[in-house]
Amino acid sequence: MSKDHILTLSCPDKRGIVHAVTGVLAKHDLTVLDLQQFSDPDYSQKFFMRVHFGHADQTSQLDQPFKELAGDLNMDWNIVPKSHKPKVMIMCSKTGHCLNDILFRQKTQQLNIDVPLIVSNHPDFEPLAKSYDIAFHHLPVTKDTKAEQEGRILELVKEHNIDLIVLARYMQVLSPTLCSAMSGKIINIHHSFLPSFKGAKPYHQAYDRGVKIIGATAHFVTADLDEGPIIEQRVSRVDHSMSSKELVEEGSNVESQVLASALKWWSEKRVFLNGQKTVVFN
Repeated sequence: MSKDHILTLSCPDKRGIVHAVTGVLAKHDLTVLDLQQFSDPDYSQKFFMRVHFGHADQTSQLDQPFKELAGDLNMDWNIVPKSHKPKVMIMCSKTGHCLNDILFRQKTQQLNIDVPLIVSNHPDFEPLAKSYDIAFHHLPVTKDTKAEQEGRILELVKEHNIDLIVLARYMQVLSPTLCSAMSGKIINIHHSFLPSFKGAKPYHQAYDRGVKIIGATAHFVTADLDEGPIIEQRVSRVDHSMSSKELVEEGSNVESQVLASALKWWSEKRVFLNGQKTVVFN
């Protein structure tokens, strides 16, 4: 496993991409262990591929051939060891089920990530962070201090070399400045099956409408509220006998599952941005 690597790439679609890429690996006596690909002729005219290959102590010998191939194909590409643990900052407010779920999965090695810090606009979950020996930063925010608070968040991102911010029920709208600075590097869990019931209290909105299913959506964050590219969605059936409180409780379970799946797939390099959509090799 330590000698296995993940190659990800995207480029304008054309004939011969798979042949060219696997040819480079074969020339260097490397074995394709798993390969997933997707061609999108209708929406973006792009090609996406994820390759799990082995077995190599290092991959510097691939740098030059892939740079040349990238020039020929106008290709974005990346290679990381399969064992690589990306650094994730978790942000939360006063609802903790998603935070607790992620920390447990990370501790039990269900999520191959490193969580060096947790940021919150409330102090409620500092004891939980301490129980996992994770630094906790309480950064209160008001309308007047939002720019300063988000500036501190970006400083922490730089200090800790953060690869991704996860909004685990962080109940503040991020500014366009922060969204732009971390474009494609923030995942949110929205407690609704988007595009229905945006904004505050979606379960109460769903209750008022008498819905028969509720759900949750994990998506990348953009400056447009709850409009970012969707990574994962799941639903749960409900009925007329359930109170709004019971809908919230059922929804909490779905939210935790959806966010954990999205984070796992992202950490395994299975998620590709494709305009306003995503390609997910799950």
